Amino acid sequence: MDQNRVIIFDTTLRDGEQSPGASLNVEEKLEIAKQLARLGVDVIEAGFPISSQADFDAVKLIAETVHGPTICALARAVPVDVERAGEALKGGKRTRIHTFIATSDIHMEYKLKKSRAEVLDMAVAAVKQAKHYTDDVEFSPEDAVRSDFDFMCQVLEAAIEAGATTINIPDTVGYSMPWEYGDLIRRIIARVPNVHKAIVSVHCHNDLGLAVANSLAGVLNGARQVECTINGIGERAGNTSLEEVVMAIKTRADLMHVYTNIVTREIYRTSRLVSDLTGFVVQPNKAIVGKNAFAHEAGIHQHGVLSHAQTYEIMDPRDIGWERSELVLGRHSGKHALFAKLEEMGYTDLSAEQKERIYQRFKDIAAKKKDISEWDIESIVSDEIHQIPEMFHLEYMHVVSGGSTIPTATIRIRKGDDILTASEIGVGTVDAVFRTIDAICNVPHSLVDYSVKSVTGGTDALGEVTVRIRDGGRVYIGRGASPDVIEASAKAYLQAINKLVSRVPDDDGRLTGQRMGMAEQEKMTV
Repeated sequence: MDQNRVIIFDTTLRDGEQSPGASLNVEEKLEIAKQLARLGVDVIEAGFPISSQADFDAVKLIAETVHGPTICALARAVPVDVERAGEALKGGKRTRIHTFIATSDIHMEYKLKKSRAEVLDMAVAAVKQAKHYTDDVEFSPEDAVRSDFDFMCQVLEAAIEAGATTINIPDTVGYSMPWEYGDLIRRIIARVPNVHKAIVSVHCHNDLGLAVANSLAGVLNGARQVECTINGIGERAGNTSLEEVVMAIKTRADLMHVYTNIVTREIYRTSRLVSDLTGFVVQPNKAIVGKNAFAHEAGIHQHGVLSHAQTYEIMDPRDIGWERSELVLGRHSGKHALFAKLEEMGYTDLSAEQKERIYQRFKDIAAKKKDISEWDIESIVSDEIHQIPEMFHLEYMHVVSGGSTIPTATIRIRKGDDILTASEIGVGTVDAVFRTIDAICNVPHSLVDYSVKSVTGGTDALGEVTVRIRDGGRVYIGRGASPDVIEASAKAYLQAINKLVSRVPDDDGRLTGQRMGMAEQEKMTV
């Protein structure tokens, strides 16, 4: 391996998908995995096969169908986990098993209830067992930062001797400071005698907002793999952000003296896809991929950028796949102009039916607002290409609201050949709409979450609504986009209900106590 290349290990589908509220079905995980391959990541950690049948199925499907990256499965250092991971990866061409066990005293005493000798033996046994399924085995001493240094090095040396080809040093609880973490990597490389037989990896959490800084410090001190997620999603405050690490390495090559094989022009599209499918909104001021990352409002900034972009931009937005132009299309644009724009934005594999639906949505929105931006088009495409069978279709909606008026909604919904109509009141307009839809559809469920965001600026901004509903142990996500937030809300709510009746879940059953119990869930974290 080129000693100046940093391997990008993406764990969006494993550690990222474990974050509360993130819920992806098998097909959505496959869609993200294919995009990660286009992005050029080196390793995709596709899931934790022992945790559920859905995770097993996702890892198996991704290993069999996604080519290019190494496909990795996570396993605790116990035989049944390693066996399950090996079975899930069986059909893949390039595979890796990532096994882990905690080495900090607090984890060993209170969580594992194991002695140091037992932990050492379990680590070695897991690596040896994993080698029966693949030559590529990664080992992580969970909570490495808070582990006794001498004992952790002993475990790392034994794991490499047993066949580990990558040793990963997790800051599991996001506790370390950059200079401290970088020094830890340096000391490990200097101390472990057989470390040259393995790649040293970093895996940092963002509890103190230092995950990216810690990861870069690790690279500067000899680590050559970074474990990260798209948009930095993950448990608690999240993981190291892939786009931030990659662009920091690229932008400050003068200091880092390393490179990655990431196709950076795919970054924005990947970010958007993960945000859309998980329902996690990217904050406007998020580095690299936030809505405002390349926006300039102050007059002096605008003048500077117009004179020379680098006066206020240290990166070219086109490098991450973000074209700066916003006011592009309007109500007088025809199909040819829209389809050409879709091609320019990278949507090259849309079917004729999908493009026709996108065009009709475009014309509807263009009739309501003066200018259509790329943000609007992204939302329209996302709304249309992730459609599911419609048992209930919104035909008509009329709402009444005002300062002294009781909010009322009248809605007509088509169900097959039947047209159903109802009116209900609510504490607010959206509540009235949801109550009316419930009265018509009569599908038992509970509302888990409702969120709305503005895609663009201005009073005619396109609004995106995300709704989560629960039926027993399953969560279903609905999304809707429209210049009218009430209409977007109705669309999102109906989409979630249609998913429920079609049994298209957005959650693979990861509910506390349902799959493993709280204690077992806590052991899942690297």
